[in-house]
Amino acid sequence: MRAAVLGASGVIGRALVAELAGENEVVAVSRHPRESSRDRVRWVAADVTQRTELEPALRAADVVYHLVHSLGAKDFEERDRQAAASVAAAADRAGARQIVFLGGLGDEREDVSAHLRSRAETARILAAGPVPVTIVRSAVVVGRGSAAFETIVALVDRLPAMICPRWVTTKTQPIALADVVRYLAGVGGRDEALGEAYDAAGPEVMTYREMIERVARLRGRRPLIVEVPFLTPRLSSLWLHLVTPVKAGVARPLVDGLRTETVAHDERIRGLVPFELTPFDRAARTALAEPGRKRRP
Repeated sequence: MRAAVLGASGVIGRALVAELAGENEVVAVSRHPRESSRDRVRWVAADVTQRTELEPALRAADVVYHLVHSLGAKDFEERDRQAAASVAAAADRAGARQIVFLGGLGDEREDVSAHLRSRAETARILAAGPVPVTIVRSAVVVGRGSAAFETIVALVDRLPAMICPRWVTTKTQPIALADVVRYLAGVGGRDEALGEAYDAAGPEVMTYREMIERVARLRGRRPLIVEVPFLTPRLSSLWLHLVTPVKAGVARPLVDGLRTETVAHDERIRGLVPFELTPFDRAARTALAEPGRKRRP
């Protein structure tokens, strides 16, 4: 199988490229050129919103993985729409047999945040094109570099006490980086996955508060957490921006999304791509122990 990974320089993209390269030819697409350090991997620079740049990169690809999103840009919804239309058209011109899109759990609800709404809209635009689409929806990805996970680690490391907004009681079902990558790789090239949407989640349902407390235990900390009902999404995002490395443009849509429950309601992917899911503590411990991470203060 020949696979093209759009967003190959991102957290999930890098891991997926490495996973796919074991048995497939991979074209890794990012905005900036890179040197390939792996056999079977060719890096190509392209802007996914520009079809003329994208078409040569996807030439002869069997499966196109769309992992790009513009969270952090003021006009991220419009950029994501442009990217989806460009990917759908370029994949068709390239003769691809499948597009695999990583979306977000909870995006099927009507009262969702702009971020999750954009994920759902991207999926609809891709699905309206001629190339069959497989959607894999996940919640928080537990891995180094994941915005939501790094935010939790920063909160634990920087604050001995936290005044937290209402969203800390929202339920979510985090998934290990290695597991979501395994699912993405596993649905690629599968005829039975064409036109399907799957929920990809870890083995445990928990609140964001529980995630914070469990990361804190792994870091040897016991922060005091006080929940208050009156922090608006705007104030919450400003608070996150002040105390974590999350940029302001990312913090607001990220916080808006945290008020939506992101729990899997469909386990069909576990039968399609069977393996033992990674428990949260083990996934978090792996992410915290990765080389290059700063030790906690």
